[in-house]
Formats: sequence, C-alpha cells, structure tokens
Amino acid sequence: MASMQNNSRKAITLVLGGVRSGKSRYVQLLAARVSPVAFVATARPSDGEMQLKIKRHQAERPREWRTIEEPLDLDRVLAEEGLNYPIVVVDCLTLYAANLLEAENGDLNAIEQRLQRLYAALRSVPSSVALVSNEVGSGVVPPSPVGRKYRDLLGEINQRIADAADNVLFMVAGLPIVLKGTAEVHP
Repeated sequence: MASMQNNSRKAITLVLGGVRSGKSRYVQLLAARVSPVAFVATARPSDGEMQLKIKRHQAERPREWRTIEEPLDLDRVLAEEGLNYPIVVVDCLTLYAANLLEAENGDLNAIEQRLQRLYAALRSVPSSVALVSNEVGSGVVPPSPVGRKYRDLLGEINQRIADAADNVLFMVAGLPIVLKGTAEVHP
C-alpha cells in the first residue's frame, strides 16, 4: 500500500483504475492508517442509482471520518481541511471532471482556471492527499462530442495530478499496481 505520510512529510497519492476495480476501498485502507481523516465526496445525488451508490460508499467509510460533500471547489476544501487533518481523501476526480464540465457549460478556459487553483492547492496543502479517479484512456471512444470532451478532460486531469503525485497506483481486480512511488505503508 502506498505511503500516505512519512512522519511530517506529506504525500500525494493518486489511485486510478476502471469501474469497480477497488479504488475507493484501497484508498480507504490507506487513509484508515492515519487519523483523523477528512473525506471529500464529489458525487451529486443526481438519480436513484447515484443515491444508492452514495449510500453504499457512506456505509463503507468509518463513522469518525469527517465527510465534506463538495462537487466543485476542491482547492478551497484542500486549503481549509488540509490544515486540520493529516490526510484528505478526494473521491473522485471522475465525477469532479463531469461537475466542472456542467458548471462551466463546457468552457475549457473557465475549467482550466479552476484546475489551476486545484493544482496550486495540491502543491501547498500541508496534509497528505489521496485522490481516486477512473482511467478512461483504455476504453471505447465515446460516440458524442461531449463524451470525448469529458474523456479528454479527465485524461488531462489524471496526467497532471499523476505528474505532481508521489505515488500513483493502478487498480486491477482489487490489486494495486505501482506506476510511481511505492506501495509500502509506513505507519
């Protein structure tokens, strides 16, 4: 498992994978080794299926974790919660990218401004951060222009966060493959 925090040194860990590959479960195991934990949920309860998924994820998290539901302003949450918690978990960038596209009506310049604030917050946050995201580069090419725009945006976000991250893991069938850094946990 990836090192989240090595004494006073913060670590940024990105956990990628396909749908139901074990990303969220893995990050929860990582974060559970550090206390207390701030958990940032980016999902919006848009339909019945999403509401059930949110409830399932809530039930899987330890009750003592602080949950912040924030679909867009991750930079603000990292700046605020990173001062009070040794680790902040962001689950997930996949929905965050969709939220950005919707909030900014697909305006890539406005989205880029928000992303620049997120990247700056990641560089300056005093706590460790673990981020979950889907890997969409190995999938089918979306048939619609908005689908391709979304895929490209998420791919770019993943690349830029992976570049800044200390640890990058790819989940397959619940098993982590280390792409960058380490998979060893230091309590």
